[in-house]
Amino acid sequence: MSALIDIKPALSHLSSRGGLALTSLSVSLLLAACGPSSAPGGAGPGGMPPAEVGVVTVTPGDIGLVSELPGRLEASRVAQVRARAAGILQQRLFREGSDVQAGQPLFRIDPAPYAAALARAEANLAQAATLAERYKPLVEANAVSKQEYANAVAAHKVAEADAQTARINLGYANITAPISGRIGRALVTEGALVGQGEATQLAVVQQINPMYVNFTQSAGDVMALRRAMEQGQLKRAGKDAASVRIVLEDGSEYAQAGKLLFSDLTVDATSGQITLRAEVPNPGGTLLPGLYVRVRLEQAQARNAITLPQQAVTRSPQGDSVMVVGADGKVSPRPIKVGNQQGGQWVILDGLKAGEQVMVDGFQKLRGDAPVKPVPWQAPGSKPAAAPAASSPAPAASAPAPAASSAAR
Repeated sequence: MSALIDIKPALSHLSSRGGLALTSLSVSLLLAACGPSSAPGGAGPGGMPPAEVGVVTVTPGDIGLVSELPGRLEASRVAQVRARAAGILQQRLFREGSDVQAGQPLFRIDPAPYAAALARAEANLAQAATLAERYKPLVEANAVSKQEYANAVAAHKVAEADAQTARINLGYANITAPISGRIGRALVTEGALVGQGEATQLAVVQQINPMYVNFTQSAGDVMALRRAMEQGQLKRAGKDAASVRIVLEDGSEYAQAGKLLFSDLTVDATSGQITLRAEVPNPGGTLLPGLYVRVRLEQAQARNAITLPQQAVTRSPQGDSVMVVGADGKVSPRPIKVGNQQGGQWVILDGLKAGEQVMVDGFQKLRGDAPVKPVPWQAPGSKPAAAPAASSPAPAASAPAPAASSAAR
């Protein structure tokens, strides 16, 4: 009001100079005297609208706690094909890299020496059997001694054993697959002398459906997980076994889910890690033994848990906290309990309620107790939903410019 009193002499002096100039100057000075404090809709200092901040709305639910760990694939069964009979390898009966069935012929060793040994053993067996049968009625008639009959029976049994051994050796000349699976390359070629002194390795058969994946987890993480489940903060992921997902080297996730088979009872003394093994279906043969992968292991689920972007959580030695926007637009800190990370977000176990709004960005816009305007937060790379609202106050902010320029004129 003092500003209006001070300009009265100036208005009186200019009234005689022309009504139009007086009117223009009066309006300009009055607008300038009012100042931004009387601008309509001004909620903040200087009449500016509340600062917009990105928020997410709290939505509790059961969240699977997933740990991503390094692992290595291994065939569920591995069998070495070896020559158990000495001789010259005559023939390879399979295609390298193909699938074979248990009992399928793979190699053939020259059977002639073993066939001759079997014929000789069978001849000895026939002779011993005949002698034992001839002595049986004689011993009953005391024509031969009981010792002679006992010797004949023993010789018959020895001949049977020799004949059985000869049949086994002849069978070893035909080498078959010990298990069903995929066979690799042949380690020897036709014409090689095998089985001389030791059982020569000829090939390897691996069963790759299902596959095993071996991986390790920190003993501290395992103990903390068990403790949380005992306290009721977490529940097991499944009735039978924890869920396992395989991430390949190119970052893609393998389509088939696996299950955890066991965790070792012993902690590695040097690394402090516990070894775990999971079983993964591999019907198409996509997974190969020896391949390094990442294992996503869901061992437990958090009840009524919340996920928040990492930038929304402030972590310090005094504790973890977030900024919550109230219904009146006021921002206040809130202590929370943080679990582990999940897909680039923190799992919040306690401290927030459903429907509350948590600040994610715009912290630099906070000015004391001034209220803010919460808008839905958009993840980086997505189109901001609040872009039009952010640009709308621009005309209001520039409205006083024409008045100032007219005053200058």
